[in-house]
Amino acid sequence: MIQAIQLILALSFLVLIHELGHFTFAKIFHVRVEKFYLFFNPWISLFRAKKFDGKWHFKFFAPNEDKEWEAHPETTEWGIGWLPFGGYCAIAGMVDETHSTEDLAAEPQEWEFRSKPAWQRMFIILGGILVNFIGALVIFSMLLWTWGQDTLPLRNVTSGLYFSEIMVNEGFAQQDRILTINGEEPEALGDAVQAIIIEGKRDVVVLRGADTIQLTLSEDLGQRYLALQNDFDKAEREKARADKNYQKQHYVLMSEWIPCVVDTVLPDNAAYFAGIQKGDSIVAVAGVSTPCYMQMTQELRLHPCDSISIDYYRDGELQTTRAFLGDQCKLGIAARIDLKFDHQDYTFWQAIPAGIQYGWDILAMYVKQFRLVFTKEGAQSLGGFAAIGSMFPAAWSWYAFWHMTAFLSIILAFMNFLPIPALDGGYILFLLVEMITRRKPSDKFLEKANEIGFWILIALLIFANGNDILKFFF
Repeated sequence: MIQAIQLILALSFLVLIHELGHFTFAKIFHVRVEKFYLFFNPWISLFRAKKFDGKWHFKFFAPNEDKEWEAHPETTEWGIGWLPFGGYCAIAGMVDETHSTEDLAAEPQEWEFRSKPAWQRMFIILGGILVNFIGALVIFSMLLWTWGQDTLPLRNVTSGLYFSEIMVNEGFAQQDRILTINGEEPEALGDAVQAIIIEGKRDVVVLRGADTIQLTLSEDLGQRYLALQNDFDKAEREKARADKNYQKQHYVLMSEWIPCVVDTVLPDNAAYFAGIQKGDSIVAVAGVSTPCYMQMTQELRLHPCDSISIDYYRDGELQTTRAFLGDQCKLGIAARIDLKFDHQDYTFWQAIPAGIQYGWDILAMYVKQFRLVFTKEGAQSLGGFAAIGSMFPAAWSWYAFWHMTAFLSIILAFMNFLPIPALDGGYILFLLVEMITRRKPSDKFLEKANEIGFWILIALLIFANGNDILKFFF
């Protein structure tokens, strides 16, 4: 429920500022905005407001057709629809989902979109994209100003990294330290994952003990990783369907190597009843060596509702006990984390350029990641509203909410920039053609292009949300 609320609030906010971007530039260039709606309102609206005859008029749960209101087209009708998907800003004289060529049969008026020069129409169209992107930069800046930034540089991970099986098969060994990728030193673990999986960089130099090792990774590593991730997620969904209390795990490509030294034992859990105490160093689970915390958790997952042996050191002495795992496959411990994080606080003025840089880095990562969408594995990873909602935390966090909202704002800006008719990018493409050729596309052409683009978008929505439905049932 908390995830759903966050999703609705975030998308509503982003749609609102996106349409306000169009509205603002329309007003700057003296173009009438007939309607401004949050959510869609076929047939009826939850709320309608309009100012005419010197005062505001309000209606609730009212049909859209109203001759009295329509007699005052010079002012904007504000409203909230009942279909909670997106919203719209109906600009006078513009061929879009709210107007057809039949609506524009009369001669163009000076207050219409179609009467304005191409460069003004370009700014009106770009308004939504600009506001979404700039809004994300503002949010990131304010997050840095309020909370600062915690980072874990790879150079501080002196114990090396844990690598999943797919990475071991590529030549990595447990506790290798990544020095460079294609000649560049990654700042953090996320940068290394992005370079290898998203950007497809292949030449990696690692430090193994005292030796420097050169690795050349497979060209299809990114696609194979996505395929493994899809299979892993499917197995986790099956477990969650079998037990509604099951907490799904995430596939880990690589992570910091954290020795399994117990820092906290939760009461009334498997480790508590097995006699494990703070300071114990767990080295094996069910007879399998697990010197790393990640290895231990992965081995535990293989023994649901089972009694297993736990080998651990206490005061330098090797001991063995037995623990009974529940269906969650957890011992109920937290490991001691001896990693040196770097924390940086920002003044208000320092946070602005730092937030701008952070937003640009997010956009660059998403653009690079977009290439994977056109692979079979990437297409299977696409998700709709359910997938987006699952990216929010299950417990409320203002930092997580605004960070995710800013991230989605950048995605919305990028997706709207794609040259697909019915999206802002499609209008931008046609305007660029008009500026270059000095010939304006006909309203009929724009209407047909928008119809095609609309059905392309519907197909994409059905595909993405269809993936969510398939993942829910299979």
